[in-house]
Amino acid sequence: MWLVLALGGLLILGACGQNFGWHVVDPTLKGGRSNLEFLISGFWYTILLSLTSLAISIPMGLIIGLCGLSSNRILSGFNRTYVEFVRAIPLLVLILWVYYGLPELDVRISLFWSGVIALAIGESAFQAEIFRGGIQSVPRGQVEAAKAISLSPTDTMRYVILPQAIKRILPAMGNQFIYVVKMSSLVSIIGAPELTRKANELIVTEYRALEIYTILALEYLALVLILSAGVRWLERRMGADERTAR
Repeated sequence: MWLVLALGGLLILGACGQNFGWHVVDPTLKGGRSNLEFLISGFWYTILLSLTSLAISIPMGLIIGLCGLSSNRILSGFNRTYVEFVRAIPLLVLILWVYYGLPELDVRISLFWSGVIALAIGESAFQAEIFRGGIQSVPRGQVEAAKAISLSPTDTMRYVILPQAIKRILPAMGNQFIYVVKMSSLVSIIGAPELTRKANELIVTEYRALEIYTILALEYLALVLILSAGVRWLERRMGADERTAR
């Protein structure tokens, strides 16, 4: 709301003076593809990059989180080492290491997958802690009840613990999805054609950082608001399903 009002104020000021050049994002200014269309063209790349990273990081996080709950000291030690190590590395450094470092080891991957791998690795450490906390929050009585009806440990985790844990961790996972979308802007440093990269390329030719970055901020605002609404809808839906089951 406040960002939209601020933009409206800037537009009024721009109409009254020479300090603003909102014409650089006027969709009707040029024939063919306008600067605004050029900025928006990175939208789907950002979504695909974020969704792919999340699709990889969630299973990784679940496996690593389960290792942390294991009574095996090797598995639990791996969990702590992985989580602390990955969380200690800035995401930007991880992106640069994957993109520039892996080719030195004769591992050559595309620009898109370099970004996906870096984001997935960085996110998996946070997902592991979310899963571990969610599973531990399920009452112990649920496990005892599963044992009473002769469920195996695998079936207990699959049918009893995980469904309850996922409902509890859904808000945290939604926040992490929004975090991944915002952090995907760091992939622009290696040339990925997502939203921030498109904005930077346009600034080089138009020399209008304020106007272009304002539009970029509004793009991320719209994207995050849509995602937040989707997460809240899913929370209400799962909550309604749980009440119906009762």
